Amino acid sequence: MKKVLILGAGMVVKPIAHYLLDNNIKVTIASRTKAKAESVLEGYSHGEAIAWTIDELDALDTLIKTHDIIVSLLPYTHHVTIAKKCIANKKNMLTTSYVSPEMKALDVEAKEVGVLILNEIGVDPGYDHMTAMQIIDRVHAEGGKIDAFYSLCGALCAPEVANNPFRYKFSWSPKGVVMASNNGAQFLKEGNIINLDTSDLFKNPLVVDFPEVEEMHVYPNRDSLPYIDIYGIPEAKTMYRGTFRYKNWCVAMDLLKALKLTSYDMLDLKGKTFAQITSELNGFSRATLEIDIKKKFGVDEKHAGLQAIKWLGVLDEKPVHLETGSAFDLVSDLMIEKMMMDTTERDMVIMQHMFNITRADGEQETIVSRMLDYGNDTYTSIARTVALPAAIGVKMILDGEIAETGVHIPIKKTIYKPILTALEKLGINMVEISETYVN
Repeated sequence: MKKVLILGAGMVVKPIAHYLLDNNIKVTIASRTKAKAESVLEGYSHGEAIAWTIDELDALDTLIKTHDIIVSLLPYTHHVTIAKKCIANKKNMLTTSYVSPEMKALDVEAKEVGVLILNEIGVDPGYDHMTAMQIIDRVHAEGGKIDAFYSLCGALCAPEVANNPFRYKFSWSPKGVVMASNNGAQFLKEGNIINLDTSDLFKNPLVVDFPEVEEMHVYPNRDSLPYIDIYGIPEAKTMYRGTFRYKNWCVAMDLLKALKLTSYDMLDLKGKTFAQITSELNGFSRATLEIDIKKKFGVDEKHAGLQAIKWLGVLDEKPVHLETGSAFDLVSDLMIEKMMMDTTERDMVIMQHMFNITRADGEQETIVSRMLDYGNDTYTSIARTVALPAAIGVKMILDGEIAETGVHIPIKKTIYKPILTALEKLGINMVEISETYVN
């Protein structure tokens, strides 16, 4: 029986472990909290839970040696440490995280010993790469070229439970989402490089109708430019990767950021209220805080962003729960308190690729490819769509169906084609439509 070592027992571990166990593969989950791993493996005789932390590197060597492939679900900062151990022990490895420069630097070393380090094999990144490349490779094979490419994805609550002023709920910790709101962005639009400072990230979102859901807002996702080379589309004049949100999110986050409420700067919070901190950060009077906000930002009582931040509590005369910390800490903790999904609510992942292409005969065409996936009683949608591409990748590596070595993401046809075929059988698929257009 093949043996898989999974490091970490976070929110996506259950679908990975269950898929592998159901395919008669032995799974060991090594986690700081052994009980958490045990709960994932309940009911399976060929699963094992081990208490382990990243500090126990000698124990990690032993674990790697006794397993056929290693899946790291640890924070991305630990992946390179794990990868070096895997290379030293000539074991393949898989992660769902973005490839760091330090991970890329291991490519030659991994190839020399015949090891595959497969990264970005989740939903975004992961499924987005694979479904994009499937269309790009087909267009190129038919002699066409990609003129414009928009790749959009969002992990959201289902529409029926988007019932707070932000129209957003979290199926995991908000801290990562709020942290991402402090990014800037860069993309290519009609041949021009557009740079957005973090202060402008949520201004002027794209408006995109998503059938069966509603009209969505989209803000740019970090740096889109590298994907021109990654996807092999140097001919593209537009390259834009973005994040879907319901209306209200962008305007609310834009106001939070303008009020310096996502800042990481450490503050003395002892004995203060949320309203006091918001006032002090912006030089406003506590007595006229809301009036000052309306005046400075040109908003009124009906402004969706103002309604959202009032509901969140950043204007309340309520004592904060920390003595020291940042505005980021306070806001993300408020979101944990007020915006977490409960077990009766379902989440949703949506993805859309839009290509403008020129065919070999000169005719122009728009291709739109969409995925709509909801959580169920067994798994959340985000856990399922992140975990299953990874789980299928693990099985295919074990079965010898993926033979590449070195550091990779799933953009090669030999990798993405079998994984997409297997995902379709599990109900994860894109629906494609196309039409000709006049430029």
